[in-house]
Formats: sequence, C-alpha cells, structure tokens
Amino acid sequence: MSIDHTNLTGRISAGPDGLLRTEILEPQLRFELTCLLPHYVRLEKVLLAEYARMGLLTGEQVGLISGLLDRATPDAVERSARGAMSDLVFSLERFISQRLPEVPPAWHVDRSRNDLQASAQVLYGRARLLDTAELLIELGRAAGRLAARTGGLMMPGYTHMQAAQLVSPAFYFSALAEQLLHTLSRLEPVYLTASACPMGAGAMAGQELGWDRDRMARLLGCESVQRHALRAVSQRDWALEACAEFSMLGVALSRFVTDLMTWGGSGYGFLDLPDDWSGISSAMPQKKNFPVLERIRGRTAHLHAAYHGIATAQRATSYSNSVEVSKEASAQVPAAFDTLASIARLLTGVLDRLEFDEERLARACEAEYFGGFTLANQLTLRAGVPWRTAQVVTGRYIVAAVAKGLPPAEPEPALLEKVLAEHGYATPLAETLLREALDVTAALAAKRTAGSTGPESMRELLATQEAEFDQLASACAARRTRLADADAELTAVLADAAGARA
Repeated sequence: MSIDHTNLTGRISAGPDGLLRTEILEPQLRFELTCLLPHYVRLEKVLLAEYARMGLLTGEQVGLISGLLDRATPDAVERSARGAMSDLVFSLERFISQRLPEVPPAWHVDRSRNDLQASAQVLYGRARLLDTAELLIELGRAAGRLAARTGGLMMPGYTHMQAAQLVSPAFYFSALAEQLLHTLSRLEPVYLTASACPMGAGAMAGQELGWDRDRMARLLGCESVQRHALRAVSQRDWALEACAEFSMLGVALSRFVTDLMTWGGSGYGFLDLPDDWSGISSAMPQKKNFPVLERIRGRTAHLHAAYHGIATAQRATSYSNSVEVSKEASAQVPAAFDTLASIARLLTGVLDRLEFDEERLARACEAEYFGGFTLANQLTLRAGVPWRTAQVVTGRYIVAAVAKGLPPAEPEPALLEKVLAEHGYATPLAETLLREALDVTAALAAKRTAGSTGPESMRELLATQEAEFDQLASACAARRTRLADADAELTAVLADAAGARA
C-alpha cells in the first residue's frame, strides 16, 4: 500500500528509501520509543497547556488530545510510524490525529521538532543523571561501610609499586569515598545543565507566539530556562559534560580496581571474595580468579570511548541544530549511562563482600622497614641530626640491617650508633628511637594531621563523608519530589483547561 507523505510536508513527494529506514530511521525510532516516548508525551501535554492558555485550543480539544496522549504506548505509536517517515514526533502526531474526530487547526502551530527533540533528550538526561547520582551515593556508602569494618587493620601502602608506609584499609577505601564525593560534586552542575529547558527555542531563532517559557519549564520540572535559542538547539552540553565526568571517574575507578586485582593476586593474597563472586581456571585447579574485577576495570574503558565519541562527533560541525549533533553524536550516551550504572552496582557488590586476610596483612606489615620515615624524623627532632643527614643515616642503617638479615622487629642499636658516628653524630637514644620507629602497632597513630591514616583522623573523616552522602541522598529525594510535584501540577492544569469552555 502506498503511503501519502504530503500530509507532512509539501517539499518532498516520497517517503524514505528502504535502506534509510533499515539503517537509520528504524533503529533510531526503536531507541526513542523505548527511552524518549514518555518525555515526548509530557512535552506534548505542556504544549497543550500553553495552547489552552493562549486561547488556541478549546477545553474539549485539550481533553481529547490529553486523553489520547495517555494511550500513546510504544506499540501503538510504532504502528503509526510507517506513515510518518519513521520519525517519533511525526508518529506521535499521526497517532493522535488519526483518533481525533477533527484535528484542531491551531494544534502544532508555531512548532518545531528542534527544540522538542532537544527537550526530550534533556529530560532523558536529567532522569539518567539522577539515577546515576543515587548509584554513586550507594557505591560511596559501600566504600564507607568497608572502611568502617577494616579500621582496626593495617596494610602496606605502596608508592612506585614499592612498600612505602603503613596505612589501613579504612584509609584506602575512604579515599574511594572521597573520589566519589568529588565526582558527585561535579555532576551537580551537569544536572543543572540538563534541567535547563530548551522549549521555546523553536527551530533556532525562537518562536512567534507568546509562549510562556518559564511556565513550560516549571511544568516540566526544570530548574531554569535555556536562555539563548540557538544554544538551546545546537548544543548537547549535558551529554558532553556527563560523559566527560564519567570518563574521568572511570580513570579513577580503574586505578582502585587495579589495586584490588593486585592485592587479590597470589603474590599478595591480602583479600578474598566469596566463591559465588569468583571464577576458576579450566586447566589449573589450584587457581581462584576474580574475573568480576577484570570486568569492572574493562568497562571503565567504555566510559572514555563514549566521551571521545560525542566530543569528536560534535567537533567541527556547524553551530546549529543538526542530526549529526542531536542524534549521531549522542548515540553512545545511553550506553555510557548503562555502563556506569553496571560498574557502580558491581563494585558496590564487591566492596560489600570483600574480606581481608589479617594474617597475610600482618606478615607483610612486619616484613618491611616501614618506620624509616619516622626514624629519620625522630633523629632530627630528638637527637639533633640535620634532616637530610638523618635521611642518609636511616637509609644506611636499613641497608646494613637487611644485609645482616635483621628483621624490623629485631633492631640493633649498636648498628645505628655506628652509622651515626660515621656521620659525626651520636645519641644515647638509639635503642629507644629504633624501638618506637619500627613498632608496627604505633605506625598509624604516628600520623596526626587531618586526612591522614591516623585512627582519629579516619573516624572524623568517615563521619563527615557519611553525613555528606546523606545530604546528597536527601537532595536527590528532594529533586524526585520536585518532579512529582511538576507532574501533579501539569495534570491539574490540563484538567482545568479541559474543563473550560471554548
């Protein structure tokens, strides 16, 4: 059956070629039916409210169209697509028009798909950002829970892949929580970008009727109006900014997961996961693998790929509305949200199930001369040895002790006195300084500054982080309430309009 497309435009006389439908239009339509249709329906309702306010539609017309919009399911709208160039906006219009006894002449007057598409995408992005923030908050809380239950443990801290200073798992995982708080703070302006309403921008230069843009934004639950018409339709800032933040977070998360992979390896054996979160080797029965960590780290690469895709696809395009910017450039954005959501859920699960081997940690802490920094400090502060000389003396003592096979737990004061004498210094405190500096149990408490691995500092920081995650969760809940209130107001406005007489 031939389909008349002249009811859409007088410019062309034939619908899209079959190849265009298969390769471009139908995949785009399927995505939009799944992800964007509810937002388009809401936008159409807000436009109805505006037409009613401007006296361009009667109450009966508003009631009829609003009721049909409530029936616009993906399957129902898709059935209208072939006669509407497989375009969601046209398909939704056709779905409504075919069910009206008479199409109101003013319905869709002074309208453009450009600001409508930009607005639907913004509403989608806003919803996904809110979901993402809640997942990251839960991940941060999982890091805090793990930190709280490992506060009494010690473990080696590494720099340049070498044992450096003693820390605690609590110190390490509080750093993960801090990283997530940083990302959440940077997602706040991204959310505000995604809550700036493009409606009223028209095709690019604004619209000709007296649309109340502030009212439309409020009914959509937006926090502001995108104030420049061209920028409203030409740019997808929210998507570019969101993917940039996801990419940067992915870099950080990949580093944290790399440490977990290292510590879970047989060379360290510091941590373990339950069997149902582990894997096996088909050939080496002695192995217990943790492929979930490899999956998480591998998926962080997709976050960078999404940012690279949207940035390069927008680059060097004309600063105006285009399919290249509005659709092709953003093609990987939904996958970026999905990927980050998966990473957050999986890593939350890992952190909630992670267990540390206390004996392996203790042996590793006792095997290295972690007290070198402390010994150098104390030689300066209590024995009057200049700082740089104290560093040299400490280093040479450790080299000599290792050469003699002395473990850190068996200090040799005479050896330290000998090295000091070679540099022109002496102290009666050699035994005391060695014993205190190399005491593993005192290493954490020796760190006193805010933000350090010191137990008191950790308790204070974890409490602060928990409070900040609670505040962020409350802010997310408040935003969901705002959106629900906007829905309720829109429903009431349409009901009032439908009850009005022509």
